[in-house]
Amino acid sequence: MSQPNVPLSLLPIEYSLIEGKWWTNTIPIDSASQNGVISTAQLVVEGKLKEVLTHPSVIPLFKSNDGRSSGSQEETTWSVESHLDIQYAPFESEEENELVRLSIGVACLHAFVQVNWVGPDLDITPAALFLKEGEDLALLEDSLNRRTISSLAFGGEPAYHLTKVTTFLRIAQILFGLQYRHCKSIPWWRLRASALHQKLLDEPVALPQSFFEQFDSLPKDLQLESHPDLTGRLMVEIGLLRHVFSQDKLAAEKFLEAARVMQLKYLLTGAMGKRTKFQETDLSQLVLLAESRMRDGDGVKAEKPVEDGQRQRNLPETLALKDDTLLEHTEFTSSSAGKHSVDGDLSHIDPASQPPLDQLDQCVFLAMCLNVKNTSPAHGLTSEQMTPYVSRVISHPKNWSIHTMALLLRSRLEANRTRTVERSTLQLQALLDQMPTADSSLPERLQYFYSIPLPSKWEMEKELALRFLSLGVVRSAMEIFERLEMWEEVVRCWQSLERPDKGIEIVKDLLKGDKEESEVVVTRMKENSGSERRPALDSAREAKLWCLLGDLEPQNAAEHYQHAWDVSKGTSGRAMRSLGGYHFARGNFEQANVCLKRAVEINPLQNRSWFILGCSLVRSESWEAARDAFARCVALDDDDGESWNNLASVYLKIGEKGVSETQYAEPDVSESNADPQSMAFSSKYLAFRALKQGLRLRYDNWRMWSNYMIVAMDVGELGEACRALGRVVEECAEKMGETCVDLEVLERLVDAVTRGNQDDLPSSQQNSNSLQGLGRQVMDLFTRVILPRLSSSPRIFRAYGRLLIWQGSWSAALEAHMNAYRASVASDTKVETDLARWKEAVTEVEDLVDVLRNLGPRIASETTNRSEGGRKGTSWQFQARGVVRTFMGRTRDAFEHESEWTKLTELLESLRQ
Repeated sequence: MSQPNVPLSLLPIEYSLIEGKWWTNTIPIDSASQNGVISTAQLVVEGKLKEVLTHPSVIPLFKSNDGRSSGSQEETTWSVESHLDIQYAPFESEEENELVRLSIGVACLHAFVQVNWVGPDLDITPAALFLKEGEDLALLEDSLNRRTISSLAFGGEPAYHLTKVTTFLRIAQILFGLQYRHCKSIPWWRLRASALHQKLLDEPVALPQSFFEQFDSLPKDLQLESHPDLTGRLMVEIGLLRHVFSQDKLAAEKFLEAARVMQLKYLLTGAMGKRTKFQETDLSQLVLLAESRMRDGDGVKAEKPVEDGQRQRNLPETLALKDDTLLEHTEFTSSSAGKHSVDGDLSHIDPASQPPLDQLDQCVFLAMCLNVKNTSPAHGLTSEQMTPYVSRVISHPKNWSIHTMALLLRSRLEANRTRTVERSTLQLQALLDQMPTADSSLPERLQYFYSIPLPSKWEMEKELALRFLSLGVVRSAMEIFERLEMWEEVVRCWQSLERPDKGIEIVKDLLKGDKEESEVVVTRMKENSGSERRPALDSAREAKLWCLLGDLEPQNAAEHYQHAWDVSKGTSGRAMRSLGGYHFARGNFEQANVCLKRAVEINPLQNRSWFILGCSLVRSESWEAARDAFARCVALDDDDGESWNNLASVYLKIGEKGVSETQYAEPDVSESNADPQSMAFSSKYLAFRALKQGLRLRYDNWRMWSNYMIVAMDVGELGEACRALGRVVEECAEKMGETCVDLEVLERLVDAVTRGNQDDLPSSQQNSNSLQGLGRQVMDLFTRVILPRLSSSPRIFRAYGRLLIWQGSWSAALEAHMNAYRASVASDTKVETDLARWKEAVTEVEDLVDVLRNLGPRIASETTNRSEGGRKGTSWQFQARGVVRTFMGRTRDAFEHESEWTKLTELLESLRQ
């Protein structure tokens, strides 16, 4: 084994900090007592955060600067950075100094998480670390927190202003931001700190790609080759951060990689079972079969699921459903799932008694479940897909945080069903109530916290309030929103109560300072300093309130949005988004372009801003810029069908204008041969691909299918054009009749098949097999889609007849041409009075006779060969004479003296011979 790059003694300690579990098998038992830095790390792992942060050897880190004034007077330039001793080095060894700084940073991060996420209540505040003699602890804590919250505003997005002990997060960020030569896990802790920071912001703000690139070498630096659980944990946490930025494909890749690395076997399949108490017949139920790999100390026996309503020690309470119809959980009656669908490695698992999963594997399933929600439409199927993942985790609870997350996800899934909405709301309330309790230890709560998407306390309270709002309990919801000081939601509540004036009054009072935001802070300040007023809002918060006022007062919206932009000193992305939308709605596209470009520069993750910018640029005929805007839309959200459609439209416009497409062209279109024709084709092909992506998401949008059909014909994708025409007919035949069929496209498709026109196909498809396949596809279009719905278009029947002739079906082809004649001449009364129409009808009669003359002998030959007698050999002549005589009889009185009448007479005579 090669010599590692870092001392081996550091790696087990870093592993312990990451996992939240002390590696007793690797770290000597007496090392902690003999080494101060190791003892500090062990205290962090054990959750003794106060003991770490108040240790005599750590206190000098927080006492480096005495420039802050005492008492209630505040220094406007005070910052956490200026009061930390960056050169803090209590040990002689550089490795030990780095490890102790890392341990303190981890302790601060854990403290921040304890207060705002997992509980229980923390017994130390940041102010206690910086407190000077003569200062008031409560006032200092309030001042520190407000200033730190203001400094945590990022990318024009403010941090939630009631977040507690944010100074701990800022200290962790500063310590993790230092240079480390020996502690190789520092990028992992930067990942965790960044993920928490994003959760504080109103909207996530993009991080540079270089931030994610630092994790590429992390498994090698930490020597994780022999530690699959640590590798899997890293993949899950990277995926969760990708999920925050709505990069769902990248997130899914990480979750799948984590499952593969940890050798997690799973399969979503079906098994016979019952879901209701009175169900007599077993039906196939969706189930997730899963099995963790064997780990040290694991048993092999399966366990029955824990019944809902049972309270396990150190775990959140799982409320029972108590419904008179639905069972508590699906009862599987078969001992195995469908044999044809189960992998051999999982065929031994009984769906009703599956083995318990490892906690990390449970985290992977919760993450996958989250990704199902994000990448699928919001309908019942999504809920059905998510439920097996959640049920599999809930069935064997092992960890406080994981079980809390699983119950929260189940609560969300049950929120929209009448029989489960009550438990959904009560379960959410129970999860909130158990946060401050000490029913489980802090190390247990923190051990898997970074590997699950557990929301903060205020987010869970907001979710409960929104649940109340959906149930019509507006007053209760408004009380929660007011306590959380989420004024936008308070305004929504007043609007639902038909009192929008109250919402406007609240926002104006906040801006004037007549309404205090935090009653707790106000009360504390009054108790300590008499008549002191609450300090002014920070710029990010004030700008947000001005934007909210602009939303509420449309007549003064532009003025309020502009004032918000000025107040924020050019950093409020929301102000520019709102102002850009205001100008766009009023047709001021040039002004909208300026504002929206500023907005996406501040926060490029706002999909809606890119979309409106693209629409505005289209109205301004700035095609290249519009292309880039819609390209960013679909890059941010691959499931945005409307943006795909607009992107295709822009590509078509670019092709018409002859704008260069070098950057986006297909590989075979090079700069050397980029003539206008090839550039137009390249643009059309890109439009074709964009529409193809969009139709995955807008399958019922017939207009998109119609556009797709035309573009597909232009680029030679005839099979796709045929499929698109079928979809248009399926969607529109009932409402639009035969006008929904693009007859030119239909006839071109038939021509491509019957004439073997290779030029209509791309070079890669120019072979006889492709034409045969297209022929079958077009035939299916007629027989399955068009003709069962539409039977009154002569052009459709004639095109069908030509296709049948190509196929060699003579009798069916003749019948198709006869149907065309019946739908046209035979049923049209205008041929008896309108001369122009009569002349057209004469030509159609001649054409039909030609068809009978060509097909009649072949049909007669077929019937003779089948020994059905030769008497019918001249039946086509009889049928042709009947058609001509009937037509002449209908129109004799009106048109007997016309020159074309002679043609009909001669035609009839020729048929008698």
